[in-house]
Amino acid sequence: MFLVSIVLLDRQTAGVGVSYSSGSSAFDPSLVAAARAIYDTFYQVHPEVVERPLGAAMNRFTYRGKLIFTRLPALLPQECFIPFEVIDRA
Repeated sequence: MFLVSIVLLDRQTAGVGVSYSSGSSAFDPSLVAAARAIYDTFYQVHPEVVERPLGAAMNRFTYRGKLIFTRLPALLPQECFIPFEVIDRA
């Protein structure tokens, strides 16, 4: 069972100036599945939202995550960012 937590960050509180390398790194399949479950749940509850997220910030230990719709977030040490392109392929 995945815990679902969805947060819409406003543009002032989003991680401004945070950069991420675009290297090819493999993502944990169970984290990608949890991110996909959060994405699917969000769009079942909010079908009127047409904006696609940039991705999801996921906690690697608890599998809780947040969809990110604005700038890339500043991540906590236990979190990783999964881009939408990876979530969409799951």
